[in-house]
Amino acid sequence: MSVIIVTGSGGLIGAATVRRFASEGFTVVGIDNNMRAYFFGQEASTEWQQNQLREEFPNYRHHTADIRDYAALERIFAQYDGDIRCIIHTAAQPSHDWAAQEPLTDFGVNALGTLNLLELVRKHCIDAPFIFTSTNKVYGDTPNYLPLIELDTRWEVDPAHPYAEHGIDETMSIDQSKHSVFGASKVAADVMVQEYGRYFGMKTACFRGGCLTGGGHSGAELHGFLAYLMKCAVTGREYRIFGYKGKQVRDNIHSDDLVECFWRFFQAPRSAAVYNIGGSRHSNCSMREAIALCEKIVGKKMNTVYLPDNRIGDHIWWISDVRRFRQDYPGWTYRYDLQRTLEEIYNALLKRI
Repeated sequence: MSVIIVTGSGGLIGAATVRRFASEGFTVVGIDNNMRAYFFGQEASTEWQQNQLREEFPNYRHHTADIRDYAALERIFAQYDGDIRCIIHTAAQPSHDWAAQEPLTDFGVNALGTLNLLELVRKHCIDAPFIFTSTNKVYGDTPNYLPLIELDTRWEVDPAHPYAEHGIDETMSIDQSKHSVFGASKVAADVMVQEYGRYFGMKTACFRGGCLTGGGHSGAELHGFLAYLMKCAVTGREYRIFGYKGKQVRDNIHSDDLVECFWRFFQAPRSAAVYNIGGSRHSNCSMREAIALCEKIVGKKMNTVYLPDNRIGDHIWWISDVRRFRQDYPGWTYRYDLQRTLEEIYNALLKRI
């Protein structure tokens, strides 16, 4: 038996990972205690997704466990031990705003939970690749000090700047910036994943994601930009725009495109790899542009309100430079653009709402 362990298996990226690896014939062990419902309320619950995975895949094994609980994780790792081929860690507390309410919980989930998993991999299956879904928030608010130019519907970086053509690469410093409490806990996890790769020689990767999205997202106001935006477009719920004139730019990568990155790393792993990963210049939009596209797909005007105060640590402009990953894994390419992604989210919402 060949086992893949996926944490956060009911979430957007976790569930997409389960589907990909289970379809390849692996026994997939999911670890998820639906903390997303605790973070963001019942509408963000991932229980529906967990139930779908159980129904779809007889080779899926679910464990309701908290990644902060080392003893609970130890029992799972001991059960599968030498059969474990890869660990894909997607579980997280993912919100700036929520982290400031409960910093101990945020750090416990994001930092301590990651350390627990790394140590158990070192103990039980040291040769198994460890893939971590990090975040572009490890760079803090440093991107906000780029030379930005205001256009009609978005902010853009000065065309003369090195980041203008391809986006922000991994050489940007993660030091001396305001990260938000969430960003700081993810920095701790990110650096520890790298360290286990360098110090212990483990095969580890940090994927520093932009906006991760897709039809499987249980979007809420505090997390899940496009999914929540489309939910508001469909239902007529008020959507609040926080600062930057609604021109803040995000790149958006579909969950399946990101999981394809995981698959390729699993097949040819490296130690202490770090990759910025997102929609890059292929798939990006400002808040205003995303609203206009949602209105076009749904066929009605959205109910929006503008609040002049931006969120702490929020990026004005973020586009990922994905060339480092493409250099290491030249066969990888995008399958989803922004239009296709939003249409999928729309159709998925119609089935669930």
